[in-house]
Amino acid sequence: MRTQWDAFLAAVEERGEYPSRQEAERSSRVVLALLGAHLVGDVRAELAARLPETVALVLLNPLQAHEPLSPERFIRATAAWIEGATEKTATWDVSAVLSVVADLAGDDLTNQILLQLPRGYDLLFGRPQPI
Repeated sequence: MRTQWDAFLAAVEERGEYPSRQEAERSSRVVLALLGAHLVGDVRAELAARLPETVALVLLNPLQAHEPLSPERFIRATAAWIEGATEKTATWDVSAVLSVVADLAGDDLTNQILLQLPRGYDLLFGRPQPI
């Protein structure tokens, strides 16, 4: 079932402790655009079906990453896309958005997502995996 845009943004805003809905929206769009470039196939489509249509379209953007980014490079890429961001604030942004995404996706889909990503993303999704 697709989540409503306002509910999604409210969850990101609360999780990220953002001072405004606009900051939550900006972070959500950037993080989901980068995530979408790393996911393929049914996993990407199933995640998009659970997100609000506004960000599902961002996730489904046809651009694909040339190579998978490590979690550290994902954070640096996020920082580069958000004006005024640092790696520290980008880590916060990524974790706020991806932890809400993991809640919406549920454990099974989140595990499938993590299988498509390099090692270490589990922490960004707020779902640490045993080593």
